[in-house]
Amino acid sequence: SWAVVDAISRVLENSEELLSWRRHLLSACMKGLVAMYSSSRDESKQEVERSMLLRLEELLCVVEEVDPDDWCSLVKTGLKYRYRDEAFLKVLNVGIQLLYKKESSLSQ
Repeated sequence: SWAVVDAISRVLENSEELLSWRRHLLSACMKGLVAMYSSSRDESKQEVERSMLLRLEELLCVVEEVDPDDWCSLVKTGLKYRYRDEAFLKVLNVGIQLLYKKESSLSQ
């Protein structure tokens, strides 16, 4: 459940700590997905994964920067174990569009 996360986010709404909080959430979300993908290769926890993927997409759109190690680990593990998962691929695409839009001459 994201109730605690949402409550803390509301408390931090207009504070300087909000971006830092979101960065930590983004990192935790990616690490959590990597752990789930690695431990349950059979996609048995789809509802939890979907919830985390939705939150990850939301955070990527707001924060627009990630720890390169976290991102690499998520992409590598996700493609290894969830390469057919439409929800994962959608979030991966969103992440690629957001994270590489400024650096790539191909996106212009």
